[in-house]
Amino acid sequence: MSELIKKQVIDARALMEKAIDHCDGELQKIRAGKASPSMLDDIMVEYYGTPTPLNQVGSVNTPDARTIVIQPWEKSLLSGIEKAIMEANLGVNPQNDGTIIRINVPPLTEERRRDLVKKAKAEAETGKIAIRNIRKEANEKIRKLKSEGVSEDEMKTGEGEVQKLTDSFIAKVDVLSDAKEKDIMTV
Repeated sequence: MSELIKKQVIDARALMEKAIDHCDGELQKIRAGKASPSMLDDIMVEYYGTPTPLNQVGSVNTPDARTIVIQPWEKSLLSGIEKAIMEANLGVNPQNDGTIIRINVPPLTEERRRDLVKKAKAEAETGKIAIRNIRKEANEKIRKLKSEGVSEDEMKTGEGEVQKLTDSFIAKVDVLSDAKEKDIMTV
């Protein structure tokens, strides 16, 4: 296999790994009935007039499987954090005791679990589409190498390598999706 084709395969692998990482991150954000600091990753708090991620204005911990505790760096942020959590519409009620904010994560209903599984499957499908798009772009780049003297056989070999990568990364997405579905459906 020529160096030009090897480079395209290596580039495709790197992009697919990024797609897997992104998909995994999105799946981690879907709550599975257990308290997790990552549930609050997208929450922005008004900090001196600037929207700032929650985890940069205080510590976020999970003392047990059903509770999240937020300890702000400054007490003046308590009401702002509480408001941001309410506006995020996570289905939880923050409790402000004057020094910390405690969030009790309620157990999921069967219907809510099914909705979350659908959401997880949609995220997994988005990940698979991203991987297929990377395959398509890599194959197009490999075909364009014909003008640089790359033979038909080398191009077919390169496309075969990209297809093997695609299959293995789509299988990884399936594994992530199945694990998340099992996590969500576990009571």
